[in-house]
Amino acid sequence: MSASRRSGTTDELGPDEPEQPGRSGDDGPTTPDGTAAGAVPVGPDGADLLAALLDGMDAALCAFDGDGVVTHWNREAERILGWSSAEAVGRHGFAGWAVREADAADIEGRLMSAMHAPGRQVHEFALVTKDGGRVLVRTQSAAVHGPDGKAAGLYCAFSEVHAQIDLERSIALSEALFEDASWGVVLVDADLRPAVVNVHAARALGAGRTAVLGRPLGELLTRGAEELENALTHVLAEGAPPAPAELWVGVRTPDGEKRRCWRSGFLRLASPLAEEPVPLGVGWIFQDVTEAKQGEQEASLLRFRANQLHRAARAAAECEDPSEAATVHLDFALAGFADHALVDRLMGGASADPEAAGRPRLMRVAATPTGGPGPSVLTGHAGLPLRYAEGHPALQCVARAGSVRAGAGSAPADEVREWARDRQWPEGTVHALCAVLRSRGRTLGVVTFLRGAGRSAFERSDATYAEDVAGRMAAALDLADLAADAAEAAGRGDTAGD
Repeated sequence: MSASRRSGTTDELGPDEPEQPGRSGDDGPTTPDGTAAGAVPVGPDGADLLAALLDGMDAALCAFDGDGVVTHWNREAERILGWSSAEAVGRHGFAGWAVREADAADIEGRLMSAMHAPGRQVHEFALVTKDGGRVLVRTQSAAVHGPDGKAAGLYCAFSEVHAQIDLERSIALSEALFEDASWGVVLVDADLRPAVVNVHAARALGAGRTAVLGRPLGELLTRGAEELENALTHVLAEGAPPAPAELWVGVRTPDGEKRRCWRSGFLRLASPLAEEPVPLGVGWIFQDVTEAKQGEQEASLLRFRANQLHRAARAAAECEDPSEAATVHLDFALAGFADHALVDRLMGGASADPEAAGRPRLMRVAATPTGGPGPSVLTGHAGLPLRYAEGHPALQCVARAGSVRAGAGSAPADEVREWARDRQWPEGTVHALCAVLRSRGRTLGVVTFLRGAGRSAFERSDATYAEDVAGRMAAALDLADLAADAAEAAGRGDTAGD
């Protein structure tokens, strides 16, 4: 039903009313589409447009004239209370049909007071549905002024209280997330650029809340931007993943790159105003779990290395040759730790002070194959010293009787190859860790662990593990020396006896 009927007016011509120009094609020449020549095409009637607007509103709306008679009643009001427009328009107030008689005077007084009050008045009261039920609604009422500026009536927009509370909760939740949340919240638009960020997220990204808006993620992150963009693209296309994802990223900071692990959840955002879901972007919620993940990784690594040491000890105990037992310890240590290993013995016998007889000399006694993975092999005691240059990490390790770490850094590939060649290490070596072999207070040699470009540099925890392995190897090599000395002494005794 149109709003013109609700207000008691009609657009039809009376029997004696003269026909107005523009309503008939007989009043002068017309254009091919039937419009009078020289006239502007007329759109929908104002009353019909008003009726369409009222019926399309999401909120229930009714209006009263100055005497309190209902003049407008839209479809949302009909949905909530069940009374149709035809049943509501023309009634005086709500008494006897939309409210209980006992409440009618109070409710009518509160509603009509809006005609003489500035701004909008907000009230809550119970209305009666057509089937006799009651609905608690929240109303906003304001006066409608006529051409003379005086109040000619009022309008009343209302909605169910629980729906209003749900809306207020949603708004309150949104504001809390973007102000007080202890985890990062970012709204990413369909172009995968931050549209809104909260304080925590801005701090995690190393910038202010407005500084990150509209910028590509690649400008904010040094690493992990591709993985994050792939996750956002998937959510836009397929929806939210079933579980949070843990992403390692590199954040740009004034002090350089900072590696962080963010446990992230994603939600696809769609417009509630469209008939079909229209993606507005992605809600990205994340929490920094870097310390927890690093703790888990360190604990897992320690368990693995302790297990390797245990397995190596059991395997070495079955070796008849102590030198072979030393290589067994070395092979178990290499798993997940390094790509290659070298064992160099001190020439001239073990000494508590290698520099007492001048510059120490080392000879190679075992090494892992350089062409591919495989067990370490004994090279034998050829007696030929290695041509290590002054300041070689292995020589430093012997001189200090402690671990030495070395690396090629971020040099070009040609310089990295030259760096490894000068130190007589396999091609592709980028990181090295030398651990001294000591037993019974004497230095026996050096074990060197090598990593390629695909691995990270050795850290202090790696040096501790290498020293543990070196201690076990040194005990086995010392036992091999004692066995060799005993065999030599026994041989001299046999010769003397003959």
